[in-house]
Amino acid sequence: MKISDFQTKDVINIVDGKKLGQVSDLELDLRQGRIDSIVVPTVSRFFGMFGGGNDVVIPWRNIVKIGADVVLVRLDDAKSYRQEEAEGAGR
Repeated sequence: MKISDFQTKDVINIVDGKKLGQVSDLELDLRQGRIDSIVVPTVSRFFGMFGGGNDVVIPWRNIVKIGADVVLVRLDDAKSYRQEEAEGAGR
């Protein structure tokens, strides 16, 4: 599968059924040769290009299923994933 194939899929949280957006990027672990997480921009970041908002970084272990049109993920609290990313960037 190519990254361009990922970028056309909607990301859906199976916990609350909400659409989180579409994959914008992947984080790779080059030492292990695997994908660590997928990155989904928040709505304000997506439409505002570089304006406010944080990305939702979804660990690979939270991906439940990759289908033809969607990526199903399990996030108990999507806000906590945004906060963790923001805290990590400030270090």
